[in-house]
Amino acid sequence: MRDLDEERAYAGHCRGALRRMVAGARENVAVGEHTWGDRYTAERLGYYLKTLARDIGEEGDNPPFFGVICYGPDAGEHTGQTYYLGRRHISDAIGRPPMVIDWRAPVSAAFYQASAAAPRGIGTRRRFGWSANVLTSFEDEHLRNGAPSGASDLVRREIERARVGPMRDIVATIQPEQDTLVRTDLDVSVCIQGAPGTGKTAVGLHRAAYLLYAHRSRLRRNGVLVLGPNQAFLHYISAVLPTLGEVDVEQTTIERLLDREVRATDDPAAAAVKHDVRMADVLRDVVYGRIGQPEQAVVVADESYKWRVNQHEFAAMVAETRADATTYLTGRERVIARIVAALQRQAEARGQNCNGVWLRRMARAVTPYVETVWPLLKADEVLASLLSDPRAATALTPQERAAIAWPRPRKAKTARWTAADAVLFDELGALLERGPTYGHVIVDEAQDLSPMQCRAIARRSDHNSITVLGDLAQGTTPWAAPDWRSQLTHLGKPTAEIVALSTGYRVPATVVELANRLLPSLRVEVPPTTSFRSDGELRITQVHDLAAGCVTAVRLALEREGSIGVIAADHRLPALTDALKAAGVEVTAADGDGRVAAVPATLAKGLEYDHVIAIEPTEIITAEPRGLHRLYVVLTRAVSRLDILHHEDVPPELR
Repeated sequence: MRDLDEERAYAGHCRGALRRMVAGARENVAVGEHTWGDRYTAERLGYYLKTLARDIGEEGDNPPFFGVICYGPDAGEHTGQTYYLGRRHISDAIGRPPMVIDWRAPVSAAFYQASAAAPRGIGTRRRFGWSANVLTSFEDEHLRNGAPSGASDLVRREIERARVGPMRDIVATIQPEQDTLVRTDLDVSVCIQGAPGTGKTAVGLHRAAYLLYAHRSRLRRNGVLVLGPNQAFLHYISAVLPTLGEVDVEQTTIERLLDREVRATDDPAAAAVKHDVRMADVLRDVVYGRIGQPEQAVVVADESYKWRVNQHEFAAMVAETRADATTYLTGRERVIARIVAALQRQAEARGQNCNGVWLRRMARAVTPYVETVWPLLKADEVLASLLSDPRAATALTPQERAAIAWPRPRKAKTARWTAADAVLFDELGALLERGPTYGHVIVDEAQDLSPMQCRAIARRSDHNSITVLGDLAQGTTPWAAPDWRSQLTHLGKPTAEIVALSTGYRVPATVVELANRLLPSLRVEVPPTTSFRSDGELRITQVHDLAAGCVTAVRLALEREGSIGVIAADHRLPALTDALKAAGVEVTAADGDGRVAAVPATLAKGLEYDHVIAIEPTEIITAEPRGLHRLYVVLTRAVSRLDILHHEDVPPELR
């Protein structure tokens, strides 16, 4: 194998080859603009070439490879072969073996899965250490001698490296249990119960990149959707997929996915009812309750003829269509089509020429008859009618109907819709007509979704797979899931495999041990976290003045490397931010890129900081009904150091 200088030289050759790949891709774009062919072919070729040029150009100055595997003498087709692995494929010439293999390629799986007990034909596995994109070291594991290899020092250092800026990919440090989940086949839905710091979000994002690599042609038709809990979280993870070579992935929140303008707020009781799964039955009953029974025959004049569909025939068409389990508006169109077909048979029996013009005229003529039985509906009008007078919601109790009822009836045009109304609109929209779906959906922090939000997501992956990520212990919404099986049922995947990750690679042992003390009080069945790391610092300090104590703690933290998150109950944070700014400390919001971030406890989920300063745990607990779960989230945001500042007594769970 190569020595360090030779490896550095090879890295330089790889970078040169990558630059030539970028130049070649851009040249192909220019040449492709003048390629002869039909319009569709030209558009598809142009899209492919531009996408390729953009994707290759996204690589930037990332290290060209992070590892290499050398196969031994009895490895079948790979005998004696050496493969360098990186974030993307690098080749210096068409037809020649690649200089670097994409980490998602089948042969790369051995790098992550091989061990001394099961070497998979590999003689030596080498990992590389990089600093500022300069190759500084490597570490070899000789797997064929059967000796336990132990934890890699390079992997440990990479995991413990300071966090500054957006989330990083983990291609160089993927662990065997993570790699198994990343490479799960597209047709398989999986739920990952991940304790804090286990890398469940990274696994989900890397699975998206892997599936796009392994099933690109299939997923190009419908795309991949990644749902996160809030915009701060999406900003934090935004850099991961581009560094893995994937940019055509939609990343959004459930609120933006539902896409409704919110102009009012529900009280907690009304929001809880609207998010309840029984509202699906209520809305279905309201929509299909609008379908009536025909009270007359359909009679259509056609020059000297009159075509007729008897009342009982009309009723049979309505009943058969309703039983077909289709959407409401599609059913309406089918009733019209069936009536027109019956008229057409009568006309053709008389020698009538039933061309397209005739068929459209008949459809217009029968529509008023159908309107009296199967009226045209709009989602906003249906919901406004229900909330103005919810007596039709027989699945609800009188108290629940009163909770969602508007103080006075309104029309749809004057209604002020709430965030909870958005899930009802989505349910109504699906009842009326079928919406778009995705080839794969990845849902993070799924334990916080309501049953109605789950149904909205399930509709977007109706016949495709889904990756569910979350932690029951971090459930903070009023409708947080009590268990994964019921949540998966709402998501339309009741038989999906549930896998628990309990080894924390991000949160140090001293923080994990403190957070685990809260688990018995959270009343959820999750395994306690075991930290991969033995480092970390924890301080619990009582202060007379929280703002002054916060300023002091931040100044001390700034003397060390890494990002700093000041996390407090939402109402407390503005005063702390003002104190920090008055002291000359530059502070950004949760979705900012500065060194010090002021983070409301309600937005901390999914974020991580090298140094977390948690202010007044008792206030975090008392600020909301599931405040103890929120405190569990806050404490586990720390990657290296955790400061807890309190004026009131520390919660008994932490003593």
